[in-house]
Amino acid sequence: MSVLRARVPAALLLASVTVTLAAQSTSRRLTTIEAVRQFPGYYHLQNVLLRGELVESSARIVLRADDHELRVLLKDASSKSGPVEVRGQVIDVGRLEPSDPRVSGFAEGRDAEHWPKPGEEIVVNATAVTEAQTATTPSVRALALEPWKFDGQMITVTGNFRGRNLFGDLPDAPGKSRYDFVLRGAEGAIWVTGLRPRGKGFDLDVDRRLDTNTWLQVTGTITKNRGLALLAATQVTLAKAPDAEPAEESTAPPVVMPPGQVVFSSPTPDEGDVNRATTVRIQFSRGLQESSIAGHIKVSYVAGGSTNSVDFKTTYDAASRAIQIKFAQPLERFQTVKVETIEGLKTFDGAPVVPYALTFSIGG
Repeated sequence: MSVLRARVPAALLLASVTVTLAAQSTSRRLTTIEAVRQFPGYYHLQNVLLRGELVESSARIVLRADDHELRVLLKDASSKSGPVEVRGQVIDVGRLEPSDPRVSGFAEGRDAEHWPKPGEEIVVNATAVTEAQTATTPSVRALALEPWKFDGQMITVTGNFRGRNLFGDLPDAPGKSRYDFVLRGAEGAIWVTGLRPRGKGFDLDVDRRLDTNTWLQVTGTITKNRGLALLAATQVTLAKAPDAEPAEESTAPPVVMPPGQVVFSSPTPDEGDVNRATTVRIQFSRGLQESSIAGHIKVSYVAGGSTNSVDFKTTYDAASRAIQIKFAQPLERFQTVKVETIEGLKTFDGAPVVPYALTFSIGG
């Protein structure tokens, strides 16, 4: 039992966490242009806040920052020169149908055959553009919006412990260690790596929501990975929660995340003459909740309508979003092997993974 949980009744913690989630459930996601391009499925139809400069390019308005750019539809939002903050909704055009009214400006002259694929054409439908204030000291907000400005610096920030991305604050896991956790400020969130979240008076579980009532002060070095800020921690201590968080402007209700699905496997479906010593690799469209893997992978021999289970072990690589399956013994010759992901497997943000079945045949 953690030191912190021993002091505070569970019911009180749960009530406090519920209040915190209710206050943050409609929060706008503070992020970077690079992150939106790296994780379009995560940000699609999400309300975001981005920082950069608005420029005209090929008769279009784009937002540029850190050598990346994203098209912006200003409509009623006024344009400004110099560093700005753009609030709006991300639209991955290829994830919507040409008949969808949200992409009416893109459908003209394009039929389904020439419609972009998911991730190919991304825009931000801006609702507001404001002058950006230069950050004088690092904060979770500043790191989430402009991680490149602090790259390589030793900094100290304070934020709310959010476990192993238990509330889907960020689109991907760094996969540095089993104790990586998310730190959320009044606005924005970053990943913390390198240290287990425990110290004098606290021992937090990255997979336990009841521990997310805790505020921490973290010191470490900032790096940027795929548009996200990573804080390699050297010190973690308890911190006091702020007296009051700034009120969030109203936003659209959060979008329910689409289910995860398998995007690649090795061996490939129905592959024949597979080596007996093979390992199976299954890659997913989004990162997984590692704790949901156990008990939700099944491997068996299929013959004559009956099945016999096969002993195996799994490892998960968060960086590539892939499960690797190793077998206790070489697979039997001339057998058909079936690998299944079972209902109950979840993505990192809690969405279900669509059940999947892979079959292949072993050679002699």
